Parts: sequence; structure tokens; C-alpha cells
Amino acid sequence: MRHTFHLKTLAVAVATLSVASVASAAGLDRSGQDITAFLQDGTYAEAVYTYIDADVTGKDTSGNKIDDIAESYDFFRYGVKTDINDTFSVGVLYDEPFGAAADYTGNNNFVDQNPLSPRNDEGTNVEVRTESITGILGAKFGQNKNFQVYGGPVAQRVKADVKLRGPAYEAANGYTTNINADQDYGYIAGVAYSKPEIALKASLTYRSEIEHNAQASEIYPVVGSGLIPAPVVSALGLSTNRVNSIEITTPESVNFDFQTGINPTTLATAKVRWVPWSDFAIVPSLYNDVSKISTQDDKGLALVSYDDDQWQVELGLAKRLTPALAVSGNIGWDSGAGNPVTSLGPIEGYYSAGLGAKYNVTENWAISAGGKYLWFGDAKGQIPTKTIVSDFESNDGFVLGVKVSYQAQ
Repeated sequence: MRHTFHLKTLAVAVATLSVASVASAAGLDRSGQDITAFLQDGTYAEAVYTYIDADVTGKDTSGNKIDDIAESYDFFRYGVKTDINDTFSVGVLYDEPFGAAADYTGNNNFVDQNPLSPRNDEGTNVEVRTESITGILGAKFGQNKNFQVYGGPVAQRVKADVKLRGPAYEAANGYTTNINADQDYGYIAGVAYSKPEIALKASLTYRSEIEHNAQASEIYPVVGSGLIPAPVVSALGLSTNRVNSIEITTPESVNFDFQTGINPTTLATAKVRWVPWSDFAIVPSLYNDVSKISTQDDKGLALVSYDDDQWQVELGLAKRLTPALAVSGNIGWDSGAGNPVTSLGPIEGYYSAGLGAKYNVTENWAISAGGKYLWFGDAKGQIPTKTIVSDFESNDGFVLGVKVSYQAQ
């Protein structure tokens, strides 16, 4: 049983590295919405810090170089759970599941370089932030309590700022929207199976979509520029500025997590994640109303949307070298969310490879650290009209993470 105990508590050396994502590698996916903290044995708590730095460069359709547009990005994740008795468990998780951070600079079609423009030298910029708090109640059942069902409410907060600048965006050059922070609610539900004697754990987790109804403040200079005929402006009720509600529905997702012991000191892991980004869109009302002029229909265009769903797969091995030290390695693949893709995040998925280590400082406390390297898929950037405006090739990035955890059986 001594070996079994060490195998059970091995886990992946740096869980944060196995789920870290990069802006628009697939939609706006960031944290991977990991819930493995809740599935740990006994009383467990963790604090995770993740830092992401990507190098995303390319060219616009005029042949101008586009310097690195991906701003470095960091976020935290926290989790705590405890067993009420041998049947019921409760937990609370915090993460920042979705986001984006991109900034165009230099001499290219994504920077306003008109010396007569009040936005001269301003570049296209996007920042999206979300925060989620998940409460979970789990119940074990079966002869040996091997099965567990769990679920609970999710509170999520989202805010966004987007600036479109430069001739790449045609008439939308100068468009700005600020989406105020909004909090709304969804839920989580899942089922897990464990077989402690071989360190086997498997879980399938569903998170619902969450519909936000926020306030968006928009500025669209083209409306007051005279480029749109006055009768059209009047008929559509357009103005240069508008404050109106906007519905943003963050997507549902399904996560599958699996681990099993290979021998008393080695653990194999697998993760699969699916997110239907093809159902996601950001549709500010003024932007949409103006776009109806060019589309000549009553649907118009979304400011941000994706063509494909995301699939993410990761395989790993963790090895206990001593009773206190374990190391891990993993490889991964992310499908991306389509190509061409929005110019606000021109990446088509990635391949990844990571290494990490976990050291048990005491019987209860441990610290983990590690890194992951990512090779991004080449992508062409497009604006909402589906016009190709840029080409991004041979890009990469890295992820660094640190985790402090506490566990008492």
C-alpha cells in the first residue's frame, strides 16, 4: 500500500501547464476551465499563477510587416475542496476562462496613419477579460464509493474593449466599443470514476453557456463622415455614438480528464476539451446596423465570430523520482477555431510540449513549476466581411506556471 499511496498523490506535476491556452489559439479560450482540484482526495487547496507570452507576427496585404501583436498575459486560478463525510464533498473554484489581448503597432494597415485623423498613430487593440467562480457539490455512490456525480452554480463576469484602426478595416476604421463588466450565471455538471489501487481517475464535465446582457458604448466615425447618405442614416436611426445593451453568450464546454498508474511510480494522463466556438459571436448594435448597409440584408455582421469548434487534446506522463519529487512531460494539440480567422487573433491552433516538476515541501504542502512551448498554426486574418487582410506564419509562444498546493487525507 505504500506504493499505492505515492501513486495516488502523484498527479501531473504542473496542472496549470496542461490546460493553459493562448489568445485565439481557439476562440478566446484561456484557462481550459480545469476542475481537477475538486476531484482530489481529502481536503485540498491550490493557488496557480500562469504567465503567457506569444510572438505573433505577419504581413498585411500591402506587404507591410506586422510586429508582434500578442500582449503578454497572466492570470490566477484558485481551488479549494473538502469532504463533508465519505459521501458528500464541496468545493469552490476561481479561474479566468476566456480572454484576449492584442495590440497592433508600426507601419501597417492596422494602424491609423492619416495625419489629419484625430486617431493618427493609434493601432488596433482588443482586450477581453472574464472571471468565473464555481461552487460544486459532489456525491459519491457505489459499493466502494467509486462513482461521483457533481454539479453547482457558476457566476461569471465579462468585460471587453475593442478599437479598430487603419485602412484594413475599410469604413470601420476608427470604430471603438467599450463593453462594461457584466455578471451572469450558469452551471456545471459532471460524473467521475476512481479506482485508487491503480490511481485511475476519469471525469466528464459539462459547463453551460452563460448569457450576458451588458452595456456597450460605441463610437463609429463613418456615420458622421458623410460617406453614408443622410437618408440612410435617418432611416436606420444611426448616430456616431450609441450606448445600448449587448448580448454576449460565452460558450458551453465539455472536458474529459483521465489518469491511470502504469507502475507504482509512473502516471499517464490524458485530457480532451471541446468548445463550440462556431456558435459564439460579439454583435454590437451600432456596428451591426451600419454593416447592414453593405450586406443589404437585415442580419448584418458580427464584430467577432468563428467558423469552427475547438478540440484540444493533451497526453502526459508523470514520474516520481523520490518520495518528495516528481517530474512530468506532456504534448498537446489544439485545433483552433477556423482559418481564415478574425484579425483580432490570427492563430490557427497550436502544437505544444511541456515539462514540469512537483516537490513536496512537507507531508501536506507542495510546490510545482514548469513551462510549455507552443508552435502556432499559420493563419490568415480576416475582417467581418470575410475579406482577407493579413497573413501570419511561423509563430510561437511559451507558458510558465507556478502552483502551491495543500492536501490532507
